[in-house]
Formats: sequence, structure tokens, C-alpha cells
Amino acid sequence: MSKIALEVKHVSKSFRLPTEQASGIKQAFVNWTKGIKGYKEQHVLEDISFKVEKGDFFGIVGRNGSGKSTLLKIISQIYTPEKGEVKVNGTLVPFIELGVGFNPELTGRENVYMNGALLGFSREEISKMYPDIVEFAELEDFMDQKLKNYSSGMQVRLAFSIAIKAQGDILVLDEVLAVGDEAFQRKCNDFFDKIKKDKTKTVILVTHSMDSVRKYCNKAMMIRDGKVVVYGSPSDVASQYTADNLKTEKKKVDEVEEGEFAPGLSELVPFFEIRNLSKDVIDQKDENLIFEIEYELTKNLSTFPSFSFHSEGMGRTIFDEHKPTKISKGAGRHVYQYSIPTANLNNGNYMVTAVLREAKNEEQIAFITSENFIRFSIARKFKGRRDNGLLNTKGKYIEIDGEQL
Repeated sequence: MSKIALEVKHVSKSFRLPTEQASGIKQAFVNWTKGIKGYKEQHVLEDISFKVEKGDFFGIVGRNGSGKSTLLKIISQIYTPEKGEVKVNGTLVPFIELGVGFNPELTGRENVYMNGALLGFSREEISKMYPDIVEFAELEDFMDQKLKNYSSGMQVRLAFSIAIKAQGDILVLDEVLAVGDEAFQRKCNDFFDKIKKDKTKTVILVTHSMDSVRKYCNKAMMIRDGKVVVYGSPSDVASQYTADNLKTEKKKVDEVEEGEFAPGLSELVPFFEIRNLSKDVIDQKDENLIFEIEYELTKNLSTFPSFSFHSEGMGRTIFDEHKPTKISKGAGRHVYQYSIPTANLNNGNYMVTAVLREAKNEEQIAFITSENFIRFSIARKFKGRRDNGLLNTKGKYIEIDGEQL
């Protein structure tokens, strides 16, 4: 018996995007004689090949527009590839887009049966699955209401519950970890913990959450511009994806016209910058985050920089150092360098920003804009769950250098 649940062989896909519109047969003929196609080819996938074995929890990652969703639609037989083939060994259940297979004029109950039929299940099979679907979706009191009266969150929960509770062999999930409220997400996480141990089930997961890739997946791959660039270890794939994102997010500062100042700066502080001197992705417990703050002051004032850490996953500040460790006096260029222990930071994406304060009253006189924040990631292997970022404020940092230039 084959161990392969899904095999994708040399799959390519492109779309024709119209560039000119022919108003009639005559204009179409004129365009043809001039060699004007009226469209351009957009190559979405190029020579994609990979295998997923039975029992795998297989992750697919990539930035928006990389071709992930197109690949899932080909796997789910919504699209057909121009080249190559996809072999599926078992019943495949996709959860790709909200609303696919749903009719807003039917009740929740009727939509479950219709959706199940579209997935290839008989009415008897759907009836056996129905209680579990309703219980997981937490919609017992709403199943006889029309779907058009459901909120978008209720529709997502129902669709997701049908996908995961349907007795399929291969589950294809696209961005499902953002489904529902916090309580429902915890239920989903518990389901993934359970299904990960079930070697009779195969899961293909597309997500932007690298924490989920490391936590659930045993294999993964990354797609960039329609091509597979990394394949294998979830940790390696997640680290590469994070590194790519960090490079992309480092935006160039717009040129400022002479006599004007960029946001956060002024005639008093015409230059203020924070720079990362360590790795973008920290994967060792004993690694420190080393960064540098440099600014220029045009008046004879006593000043000091302060910085704060922000967790992108938690969406809030986790550490704020607003008291002076060293005060610089006088005009000119000043440089501060810090070494921050990261042992108490959980896996995730972080930002570091800074403001400049006058020492006399701690009033803010300059700040770093979001385009110039330091961005870094923690990607270590932990025992147990460490999903959220937390910096132990008892941890000490070292000011390496705070001398005036």
C-alpha cells in the first residue's frame, strides 16, 4: 500500500491578464494583424514538485502573491494545471475560501448537507457527521436559520467545522488559524494537537504563522514567485520566511527636500536612527540582541535615548526603558549601543523603537517612525508551549557604549 497521500509533479499555471479591449470583431482582427495580443501572461506557478506522505502535517508558506492559494486550488481540483499533474490517494476535504459551496438562502442545516454532498459524501455519511459538526461550530441554536442571517464569523466557524469534522483522508486548510474568536481558536489548536498524533490523517496547512509551522508541521516548504525555494525542516522553512519578511519590511526612507525634515525630526534633532547589529533571526538561547542608537543635536542640551520592545503577535508593548542610563551633554553626534539578553523572549516577531528625551524634564524631542523600527524574530526550539512574547523586566541589559562622537 502506497505511503504517498499527495504527489505534485512539475505543476505550472499562468493566467491571461487583459491589457487592451477589442470593441468588436473588426478591432480584434486589426489587433491580430498588428501582433497585439490584448493580454499578458502572468506565470503564477513554475515547475512545482513535492510529495506529502500519509500522516504528514505539511506546511506551505509564502508571502501574498507567491502562488500558495493557486496551488491549493489545483490540489483541490478547482483549477487545472497547464503542465504537470496532481495525484491524490484518498478523500480530500478543502477549506480554502469562505462561502465556497454555501447558499445564503438555505439554512445552516441544509448547507451542511449540500456542502457534504459537494465533497462526495452520501446523505447517510453526512448524518453521522452532523452532530460533531454542529457541536464544534457552537451553532446549535442557529442551524435552522438561513445562512444570510449569519455573521461572517459564524459562517467561517460552520465552514471550518465541516472541513475538519468531515471524515476525509486529506485535509487542506488555508489560513484557518485566524478563524473565530479566541475561545474558538483555542478549540482549533486543541484539534490540531489531536490530529497531529493521528497518523491516518494528512493535513496540508497554508499559513503566515511561523509559530504554527514550527508547532504542528513535521515537513514544510516555502514558495517565492511561484517556485519552491525551501523544502524540508519546518524550522528551516520558518526561519527563511521570517528572514525574507524582515528584508522586505526594511523600507527605504523617502528623500526629504532640502529645508524639510522627516517625520520625528526637527531643526533641533535633524538625525535620529536605530540600527540592528545582530542577526534578524535569533535561534540560540544565549544570543543577545545588539543594537545602536545614534542622533545629532544642534543645541547645547542634556539628552538621552529611550527604547521599547513591541510584540507583533500580542500587539502591545512588552518592555519600555524610559529612564536614562547615561545622559549625553552638548550638541553634536551621540551614539549609544545596547546588548539585550533574549533568553526570556518567546518565539515570535518583535519591533524595537526609540525616542529621544531632554534630560531636564524627560520631554520627548524626537522619535523613530515605524518605517525605521528594528524588526527581529525569535525562532528557538522550546519544550512546551511558548506562543506569546514576554520580556522579563528583571533581566539586565548592558550599555556597551554611550560616548559622544
